[in-house]
Amino acid sequence: MNDDPSRRRLGRGLAALIGEMDRPAPQAEKAHVAADGKVPIEFVSPNPRNPRRHFGDADLTDLAQSIREHGVVQPVVVRPSPAQEGRFEIIAGERRWRAAQRAGLVEIPVIVREVNDRTALELAIIENVQRADLNPVEEAMGYQQLIDEHGYSQADLGQVIGKSRSHVANTLRLLKLPEVIRDMLVEGVLSAGHARTLVTAEDPAGLAKRIVEEGFSVRQAEALAQMPAAQQREHKPNTAAQKDPDMLALEKLLCDATGMKVTISHKDRGGEVRVAYRTLEQLDDLCRRLKRE
Repeated sequence: MNDDPSRRRLGRGLAALIGEMDRPAPQAEKAHVAADGKVPIEFVSPNPRNPRRHFGDADLTDLAQSIREHGVVQPVVVRPSPAQEGRFEIIAGERRWRAAQRAGLVEIPVIVREVNDRTALELAIIENVQRADLNPVEEAMGYQQLIDEHGYSQADLGQVIGKSRSHVANTLRLLKLPEVIRDMLVEGVLSAGHARTLVTAEDPAGLAKRIVEEGFSVRQAEALAQMPAAQQREHKPNTAAQKDPDMLALEKLLCDATGMKVTISHKDRGGEVRVAYRTLEQLDDLCRRLKRE
């Protein structure tokens, strides 16, 4: 971590802003920060530099139904649009804004914060990381944005975001992977732990496919990735169960139905079904679906 005092102040300032985002602005700050209120939903626009790019359709549909019944419980955090007077740009809460549109709302509650481009990007990344709303690729791209555009070091990022430097470094390594593997990460088919083992592999795409199809653990994938490609093709990890096509088809059916990674471990006297979720919202969505069924 460098000793730039402005960077240290930045960390404290961001922590304060994050803490304030879900509270109404105190009376003493009204000279600098607009009060809470509702604005026409068409006056609010997404941040084009928001690190979060993927919004699950089923998740948005369920949230829209909740908004129809209970309204928008948590206001969207916005800033005055730097491009259009009288309009607002989202800092945090784009998912709520999208769901509110689906629900047919004409107004949406907002908390307005007067921040510049840099701080808006920082807050968007930190808010999404703390909520675990980003997939691993989005998280890595968000970190890279801060490094490229604002000169952060990995140590700086770790301190401000509340993650270890090694977490930041390992997440950034995912950007070195081929696009086909990054797509698997976005879809939740491959975990970040598995993906990191592929960064130095001779044939990362082929190995990624095998990891998914044969259900390798991270440790097995790591050992396999360190072998020459020719040896990888011959190697069969002792504990890697070979699944028949019917079982693989059933796993795919459950993955498609839930939008999550589902693995089935079947033995003669039964087995287990594992569902991997990335966020608590996904888990809530699964619980709602099971209750409906």
